[in-house]
Parts: sequence; structure tokens; C-alpha cells
Amino acid sequence: MFRDTVVEFGKREIEPLIEEYEKKEEFPKELFPKLGEMGFLGIVFPEEYGGVGLDKVTECIFAEEMGRINAGIAMCVNAHTGLALFPIYKFGTEDQKQRYLVPGIAGQKIGALGLTEPNAGSDARSIRTQAVKQGSKYILNGTKTWITNGCMADFAVVAAYTDKSKRGEGISLFIVERGFPGFKVGNKIHKLGHKTADTGELIFDNCEVPEENLLVGEGGFDRAMATLLGARITHAAKSVGMARAAFEYALQYSKEREAFGRPICKFQAISFKLADMAVKIETAKLLVYKAAWLYSQGKRCVKEASMAKLYASEVVQWVATEAVQVLGGYGYGVEYPVERYYRDAKLASITEGTSEIQHIIIARELGL
Repeated sequence: MFRDTVVEFGKREIEPLIEEYEKKEEFPKELFPKLGEMGFLGIVFPEEYGGVGLDKVTECIFAEEMGRINAGIAMCVNAHTGLALFPIYKFGTEDQKQRYLVPGIAGQKIGALGLTEPNAGSDARSIRTQAVKQGSKYILNGTKTWITNGCMADFAVVAAYTDKSKRGEGISLFIVERGFPGFKVGNKIHKLGHKTADTGELIFDNCEVPEENLLVGEGGFDRAMATLLGARITHAAKSVGMARAAFEYALQYSKEREAFGRPICKFQAISFKLADMAVKIETAKLLVYKAAWLYSQGKRCVKEASMAKLYASEVVQWVATEAVQVLGGYGYGVEYPVERYYRDAKLASITEGTSEIQHIIIARELGL
């Protein structure tokens, strides 16, 4: 029933906007209040903050269906709930929760996570942004890049060193609002895919942040980053949805397209492709929901989350490539959505921890 609700919402509110906003390379901001009204932004958050109080499995159902509808839009929503709101829920003061979490769940404010920098991606501890305490405020200096929701966010959870002598341990997290003196949005980033995802640079030039906006102090960075494990599972669910979109389109096309007097799905070369797609998607889905279930039960699932993220990322790329092949020349044309699925799929193995990083995590969890 919940899945049906998400599907119906997507058909009614999102699908009519996709073509326009893909061309504009923008996120339709009017969706956030609508998502909030439906409760989709508060699936895992308690009712006392306006949430629904459900589990990660339910959130993954939402992420999967959103990924099937549009990858870029799904990415912005995931970043808002999983990367910006969740750390505030886990570590924020009651005042911070009322100022950012509550309106964030309602879709009245949009959040982002400011972690990646021009010279710091997978190695988060190598960030250069610094924050210096001056009286009752911190002065931030640095630049963040590849920030989802960066251009439209009302606030960002920003990582900065408060003590450079302590690698990693000297990093703190701050909630930085749009409008704080010295905070400005830099360039909008134009991408291969995920065109509807708002992606940009954040610049802090002697940015003044009140001390009450310190979210996580020194020594808590690793613990804060560990909470993003849930976002990795949600991302994997989104990849499953993207793979389903490509597969379902190719399957339907193969039943309608004829060659040599019969539908191309009747040729073994095509039917075997589709069969392999179905198997891989189902396998990825099982990995995702196992990790989501373990997470919901409060069980350790570092290995399972990375397995789900790694496999789903590789599957969506393979499925999208095969979908283009099934459509042939039409798969290469912009009149059909398969070329968009193909472009969107590549990001899956880069963002939220590259496939290489997932291999490292899995090997470590195996004791290697």
C-alpha cells in the first residue's frame, strides 16, 4: 500500500515535470512541501518532530520508487533526509532540531551536507576548511564542491577543522544557514546525468557561524560519519529503482518492436539479456532489503550496507547499458528515456562512497 502511494504521487506530481527540469538542469523546488505534506521526508523520524516513525525498510521502498521515477530528484531528496537531517536528529540540540529538523521534515527548509572539497573526496580527513573560535562565534574559511542541494539549500551541515593538529579527530560539524555573513553559493555544476539534481559549490569567506550552531565537536567526526551508513543503504535502493526503470522500458519495447516477422523478445539474444537483467535486479534488491532490515533491527550491517551499495551500483550500470542495446539506435536517441537511464547510472559507483571504497570496507569487514 505504501509503495502504491509513492508510485501514484510520482505519476501525479513528478512525472509531468521531468522533461522540463531535465532540460533546465534544475530541481523543481515546489516538490519539497508536497513531499513533506505526504510524510515522505520524515519516514524514519519520530512523530514528535513531524515524522512518521517507520523504519529503514520503508524508507528504502520510497527511495527505490523515487529512483525509478527520476534519479536526480531522488538524489536531492535522499541528500536532504539522509545526509542533512539525519545528523541533526542524531546529534543536534533540541533547539537545533526545532530550527532545522522540524521544518526540514515538513519540506519548508532544504538541507545539504558540505563535506567534499576540490582536493578531498574519499579521504574526508584531508579537508582544508577551517573554523576558528572568536568569542561567541566561529569563523569558517574554505570551499566545498559537488554538494547535492548546494545551490538551493537553506542550510548545510558543514565539516571543518577546528584543530588541524588532530587529523580527523580535529574535525567538527556546523549547521550553516544561507544568509550567514561570508557564506555564498559558488558555481552550479553541470553533469553527465542526474540533470535534475541541484549540485554546486559552497564558499566560506570569513563566514560567521554562531556557537549554538556547532553540531558535532572535536572527536565526534567518525561517529557522525558512521550515522551516514543508513544513507548508503538508501542510495543502493535508489540504484535498484533506476535499474528497474531501464529494465521495464527495455522489456516493454522488446515486446512491441518486431524484426524478421516477430517481436524481438522472442529472439534468444534478447530474451537472455532480459532474463539476466531480472536476475541481477532481484539479487541487488535482496541485498538492499537485507541491509535495511538489519539496520532497522539495530544490528551491525557495515558489510551488508557496502555489499548492497557496491552491487546495486554495478548492476544499474550494466542494466542501463543492456537496455540501450535492446533498443538499438533508439536507445541512443534523446526521444527515448533509456539514454537518460544510461547517463544517470554512472554516478551510482562514484557517489556515497565509490565502488573501490566499498571493496575496501567489505575486505576489512572480512578481516582482510
